Amino acid sequence: MSISVVKPQPASRRLASKGVYLLKSDLESVGADPNVLLPAVMGSPDHRQIDGLGGGSSTTSKVAIVGPATRAGCDIDYLFAQVDVESFRVDWTPTCGNILAGVGPFAIERGLVATVDGYTPIRVHLVNTGATVTVSVPTPGGQLRYAGGFEISGVPGRAAAIDMVFSEFCGGSTGTLFPTGSPVDDVDGVAVTAIDAGVCAIIAHAEAFGIAGDESPQQLTGDRELLHNIESVRLRAAVAMGLGDVTGRVLPKVMLIARSHRGDLRSRYFVPSSCHPTHAVSGALCLATAATFCDTVVGRLLAHPFSTGQLVIEHPSGAMDVEVIGGGRGDGISAVLRSTTRKLFDGYVFADLDKMAA
Repeated sequence: MSISVVKPQPASRRLASKGVYLLKSDLESVGADPNVLLPAVMGSPDHRQIDGLGGGSSTTSKVAIVGPATRAGCDIDYLFAQVDVESFRVDWTPTCGNILAGVGPFAIERGLVATVDGYTPIRVHLVNTGATVTVSVPTPGGQLRYAGGFEISGVPGRAAAIDMVFSEFCGGSTGTLFPTGSPVDDVDGVAVTAIDAGVCAIIAHAEAFGIAGDESPQQLTGDRELLHNIESVRLRAAVAMGLGDVTGRVLPKVMLIARSHRGDLRSRYFVPSSCHPTHAVSGALCLATAATFCDTVVGRLLAHPFSTGQLVIEHPSGAMDVEVIGGGRGDGISAVLRSTTRKLFDGYVFADLDKMAA
């Protein structure tokens, strides 16, 4: 099965994500159940994922399945799969904005999209959530280019900038922006905003869990009592959101926020049983959307919620900018982010069919 492996945002200890990119037609031609095949490709279940292409963490055990568009007005479909490291489980409910950065270049290389001189706009249908994104890929002279001078905070190296304009990203998992019917709910004495925008998530103040919000991901991931408390609130909030029992599932995600001296707010993003080393793009979209409503947890933290403007989110490795357009309504909102991607290799992967059968 022909693949590409792309690491959106150049590789380092602080990388955002690493992913395997597959053509939908290649995956279908294998004839195996993706729920069995993908763990075998990534090397699960094994916390090291030695017998596969995964990197031993949730941020490096991701798969993008790309094919021709099934939605009118779009160029390609992007189906995301989160492959669990410790089990054979594949979660199809979320999407991943970091992995999205590599979808455009992959589609060009596989001949799904024709290039133009300058930047090639590619309209992407995010199958998992129903959102649409226009990804602008640098193609000077009609040739795909990865190298460039754009630098992302907290990630060493530079690469060509890839602009992503998100629209129709609210209610992708639950059908509504505020699944509980309220912008703020009390869950076990913690004020949370349960929101479905870019990713289905709950947002709460860091201080509600007894932390400042400036701790390192290693500190937070190593705090078992904190993770237990977060999970307790997450499970109860998920029921109120209509998601049922989400034990073992990655949605809803959790973001703990605090005031920031380097940006508009500080965020720690949980995935959910560990703290993300940087921050998910989809999580940034979610925070930015919540920031446009004065009565959400985010809106209350900010001095002046906004309907249009730049939100700067401080995360463990730097900061992320999100430009929000037309907020405060839920429908009609759009957001702009900039990312990079780097191709690692292009080739074939061999899955152990006997292992899959066992």
